[in-house]
Amino acid sequence: MPSHGTPTYVDGRVGVVGLGLMGGSFARALHAGGREVYAWNRTRSTLELAMVDVVDGELTDESIGSCELIILAGYPQASIDWLLQMEGLISPGAIAIDCVGVKRRVCESCFAIAARHDWHFVGCHPMAGTQHSGYAHSRAGMFRGAPMVMVPPRDMDDIERLDLLDRIERLLAPCGFGQFSVTTAERHDEVIAFTSQLAHVVSNAYVKSPTARAHRGFSAGSYKDLTRVARLNARMWSELFLEDADMLSREIQTLIDCLLEYKGAIDAHDAGRLEALLAEGDRRKREIEGR
Repeated sequence: MPSHGTPTYVDGRVGVVGLGLMGGSFARALHAGGREVYAWNRTRSTLELAMVDVVDGELTDESIGSCELIILAGYPQASIDWLLQMEGLISPGAIAIDCVGVKRRVCESCFAIAARHDWHFVGCHPMAGTQHSGYAHSRAGMFRGAPMVMVPPRDMDDIERLDLLDRIERLLAPCGFGQFSVTTAERHDEVIAFTSQLAHVVSNAYVKSPTARAHRGFSAGSYKDLTRVARLNARMWSELFLEDADMLSREIQTLIDCLLEYKGAIDAHDAGRLEALLAEGDRRKREIEGR
């Protein structure tokens, strides 16, 4: 059962768990916007670097309870493990969010942890990033204009949910998100398998063609667009892919089926069929963009 208590956090203070690309960007944006930022990072040297001009203090057992917002910016299992270890130190009324790229298992685990206390967990996914990783590539403007997807607990009434989400929007205001949207963990993972994970799989596989080694002098925008996310953090993306294996596998199979149709028309020198397939893709793209 939740234990009732009086909030002891400092209004607006934020704790960031993990100073990689996402956590570092949150820390930079929030600090630049006047928020007090406390942080924890597995590699001590990165934390010490951030404390020079971005982080106001170290996120320790003693300071966790002073944070109104905790941002879990690690890998899926690492985020769950940190929350399990520190659940009793978070102040009543505080909010914990994550920024993991998958939601079903993270939300299921973290909602259950939060239900034992008087603080809240909301699954979050900022739709921003680069092909690079690490604190060195983080920047304060990473999230400016980007969408933020939120997965709130289901066992709240509408007024409580709206109040909770409004608090998150206000706390994250210095980040400059362009819009906030609400969905379920299941719907998030279904869509993200297509919009993000499949793109990384395709890009990573595309550069494995032997012809890629001879592309210089023959490539322009198309090659650059399709290969931008071929460079990736293999460990992180492996964990994300396997967390969403059912949804991602379905998207990969759909793509394989479509590619086989193109290949069949090309192998058969069937110009009519090939033109129809290309026109269908063009039409779909226009419909999606509302043109």
